Amino acid sequence: MQKMTKGANVGLAALSENVSSVVMSLGWSSPTGEGDADVSVLLLDENGKVGSDADFCFYNNPIAGDGSVQLLGKTPTADGDEDRISFDLDAVPARVQQIIVAASRYGGARFGELDDLHLTLADSSGDSLVQFSVEDAGAVSAFIFGELYRRGGAWKFRAVGQGYESGLAGLATDFGVDIDDDAEDEDAAGDPETGAGAPGAAEPSATPGTIPAPRSPQPVRAAPAGAGERPVEEGPPRSRPRTARKKVTLPRTVKKALAENDSWRTARLFPLSALRNDRERETRATSVLLSVMAQVPEFGRRLTAGFGAPAGRMETFTEVSLPHGESPRRPDGVIRVERAGKLWTALVETKTNGNALRQEQVQAYMGIAARRGYEAVITLSNDVALEGSPLVDVRIDGRRKHKVALWHLSWAEVAHQAQMLIRHEGVGTAAHAWLLQELLYYLQHEHSGCHGFQNMGSAWVPVRKGIDDETLCQGDPRAMEVIENWERLVRQVCLRLGGELGRKVLPVQRARRGSDPRARRADLADQLCSDGRLHAELRIEGTPGILAMTADLRTGRLRTSIEVPTPEQGYPLSRAKRLIRRLETAPADLHIETLVDGDGAGPRGTLERLRPEPADLLPKDGAEMVGFRLSLFKSMGNGRGSAESGFIRSVDDAVDRFHAGVIAQL
Repeated sequence: MQKMTKGANVGLAALSENVSSVVMSLGWSSPTGEGDADVSVLLLDENGKVGSDADFCFYNNPIAGDGSVQLLGKTPTADGDEDRISFDLDAVPARVQQIIVAASRYGGARFGELDDLHLTLADSSGDSLVQFSVEDAGAVSAFIFGELYRRGGAWKFRAVGQGYESGLAGLATDFGVDIDDDAEDEDAAGDPETGAGAPGAAEPSATPGTIPAPRSPQPVRAAPAGAGERPVEEGPPRSRPRTARKKVTLPRTVKKALAENDSWRTARLFPLSALRNDRERETRATSVLLSVMAQVPEFGRRLTAGFGAPAGRMETFTEVSLPHGESPRRPDGVIRVERAGKLWTALVETKTNGNALRQEQVQAYMGIAARRGYEAVITLSNDVALEGSPLVDVRIDGRRKHKVALWHLSWAEVAHQAQMLIRHEGVGTAAHAWLLQELLYYLQHEHSGCHGFQNMGSAWVPVRKGIDDETLCQGDPRAMEVIENWERLVRQVCLRLGGELGRKVLPVQRARRGSDPRARRADLADQLCSDGRLHAELRIEGTPGILAMTADLRTGRLRTSIEVPTPEQGYPLSRAKRLIRRLETAPADLHIETLVDGDGAGPRGTLERLRPEPADLLPKDGAEMVGFRLSLFKSMGNGRGSAESGFIRSVDDAVDRFHAGVIAQL
């Protein structure tokens, strides 16, 4: 991987043979773990201007350039998360000569407050080509990381590193995007197509990092830089970036059934009653998933874009036979995407019901894909992949020119993406929404075998016994296995909760960015051996703090908690009363602890006791109140699985109860 400095450029063809499509990642961190930014892309012509506002790719317009550029959203990493963008360079319109990649912050935040700003560019096989690290971004709210541009018919990359004090609006205006900063009047008037903003409707809220819709019915467009003065052209309003999404989502209220009694069951598109063994579950799950991917473009693209697949016509196949020595191989499925006359192909290997992927099987598919010029092998199972800890160890033949990427999807991630589309983000038609609803019903049914991570592993019971007996020693490999499975469980909790809320939910990694994931897990395993606790933190978009989970294996108790700051204005007693009023319907056994400035501990008590006496939360020694810690405790399951008495089920229940009963009221 080539390290880039500000202003440096390099030709992509000199770095890899697989640069027809590339994936760019933008990453950053913050001391609190809560710093965030929105990514945007501008497609420019030879004059350095966008051809139309459709060439501005941002949060609410994630696809531009006829599908050649797509924002893939945030991807969890070992140290936080990264924003990824896919570029199908062969499909970029010929009029586009330059592609600007930028990010913006909102609410007065500046990029100088973030740490480790960096850009990474990878080819279609997943190999990293270049990395550009930003040393000091400064007090700017918008920042250009880099650009892709054409030279002599080939694509090159330049590390830019330029900031904009005027924010995203100033950056976009410089490149010819029409912007109206005042959308409040339009929102109040209502949208004629959606009915938003009609009298009695809820007041819309601004989406950070987006460009509001125009208000003027006949906008005046400025002449491009360098052009002479021309008469102002009046005509139909030009389409501009909008924040309102006009997509179909399923209603949350279910219509009353026409059945005569509750014993009648709704007819399902994908039946589950005839599934008798694991092979049938795998075959049906593969066919169901691949067919919906091909029929619902938004869903298929969502699952494959991160693997380097272009945005094009998708076809999927099952029961495929491929030659392999004397006996042909039969992968569970094949995905093919056509774009600009070129094919992208991936083999699919599926496991259900907790069955593990077999190394020799995946290795054979990697060899077949390399010989036939396929781009990827995709594995699906209940397991969750972790960075630095592959589910299967596959040997890569470095002598082969054609490289094949190995990717993994968990069934929990598939269900998460389906739920995000049908409940929160929307799809193109009502039929597509119904198909995704049927898929989600199938995946979540107990007979499908597609339930996600459901087993803490064979080391779970011995490790718990070793902690009880105080015989578990540091360096024990069983402790490392428990830590890895705990991280898988936490990531699955994030997917499930994020799908239900329609918000980003990501695990917080307190390790130094860039540290080796296995070394970080080894430290956590040693900590587990010494104090007998598993700990994790979740960052939920829109919440005032970080949700912390602690599983104490010695006492068998789960603790979920959040720390919320106190407002600066008001008397201490007013702050305490305000908190108690906000927690009016919270569980009576909620523990509240006052956080004070310094090393001392503040008073604490249950909500039931504090409701009539909020003054009991005030520090007796006059120490300054800085916040409150809210906690719920419950007994955790003993079993390693997800049964009613299992540990995984108890973690899910604890997070759900805490979010619904406490965080939702904050």
